[in-house]
Amino acid sequence: MANGEAIERVSAVINSDSERKFIVVSAPGKRNSKDVKVTDALYACYKEIVKTGTCDKSFEFIKSRFEEIAQTSIPNFDVDKMLDEVKCEMERTADKDYAASRGEYMSARLLAAKLNAEFVDAENLIVFDGDGNLLLDESIRNIKKRLQGVTRAVLPGFYGTDISGNIKTFSRGGSDISGAIIATALDADVYENWTDVDGFLAADPRIVDNPKTISRLGYKELRELSYMGAEVLHPESVFPVRSAGIPINIKNTFNPSHAGTMIVADKNLPKEHKVITGIAGKKGFTIINVEKDMMNSEIGFGRKVLAVLEDEGISFEHVPSGIDTLSVVIRDEYLLGKMQRVLARLQNSVNGDNIDIHSGLALIATVGHNMASRHGTAAKLFRALADSNINVRMIDQGSSELNIIVAVDVEDYEKAVNAIYHAFF
Repeated sequence: MANGEAIERVSAVINSDSERKFIVVSAPGKRNSKDVKVTDALYACYKEIVKTGTCDKSFEFIKSRFEEIAQTSIPNFDVDKMLDEVKCEMERTADKDYAASRGEYMSARLLAAKLNAEFVDAENLIVFDGDGNLLLDESIRNIKKRLQGVTRAVLPGFYGTDISGNIKTFSRGGSDISGAIIATALDADVYENWTDVDGFLAADPRIVDNPKTISRLGYKELRELSYMGAEVLHPESVFPVRSAGIPINIKNTFNPSHAGTMIVADKNLPKEHKVITGIAGKKGFTIINVEKDMMNSEIGFGRKVLAVLEDEGISFEHVPSGIDTLSVVIRDEYLLGKMQRVLARLQNSVNGDNIDIHSGLALIATVGHNMASRHGTAAKLFRALADSNINVRMIDQGSSELNIIVAVDVEDYEKAVNAIYHAFF
């Protein structure tokens, strides 16, 4: 959706199949590596409004982006009227979520005009409670009622309204979630998610040269890979369609003939499905290690450790443990300005024999539905790391045996991903 040329390409994709009836759009993204996403520019508008009461300066960028799209692809659309209305309302409300949502809103207005389809606003369809949690059942009822009898519609992603009627956004990338909710409400045959890659790749192409495209992926595998940094699809978008059994097809807008990646229920994965489906990882983690003799016999020890983190407003990623040790893996950003206080509180709470930290770590998840049924998977992984002289700081395997997560020093991250990839692919 980045420019007029992209709108033409998107329109051609939609019109190539009459079964593509309901289209959910995101805001215009970057046109090149030095460009600014429209959503980021809208956040800048909000900051200017808070500071000065207007967004005259910041809005010029927004205006130029949408004028270019309209002039290139939809010359009869009154884009200036739409832009004026949006700017006035942004300045009137001075609301961050409202401002951020306008990229999707205007994208949908333009594409609806291009396709001669009905524009249906997500406002009052997708609903959140007072704490910002999605009310899925109510949202589905709203969508079913509103779209009944509609033959083709374009809807903005990324936002809805809370119970007070205020615009509320998902986290960034939330248009994926909007699409999944709408697909579920309409009992779609398939939820197509069009992006700029040929599907899910088995590893990050910035790290591994020319990684393989994954043809089929299970819902659970998708969740693990998305959570660990594979950014093709928002990790929360799987839940609505999974409950309805609707497959997701990741497709490339720039290469529409490519089959992409089909995401399906585990029972629908082929029997010859690879042992390892993909590898993903993230940098920026710290491990807090708590040691205490006879920890295993002390009732409530784990609760005391996690209670300290809860009181400090810190969430954790993993909690591997031993007979006299317990480790907690935490994102570095959550510990900023809190590290010494957390360590002191932990010592006071559990009276540990030793509490130490390891920072500057990266987590790597090796994910595969068939890992549980194949011997030697872990041995193959750790042999690959050992042969590359990579020291493993932590190992964690979930009870589902769907993945193995290792922590390595940040400086070993790229080398470790390559080692694991080439061992299995």
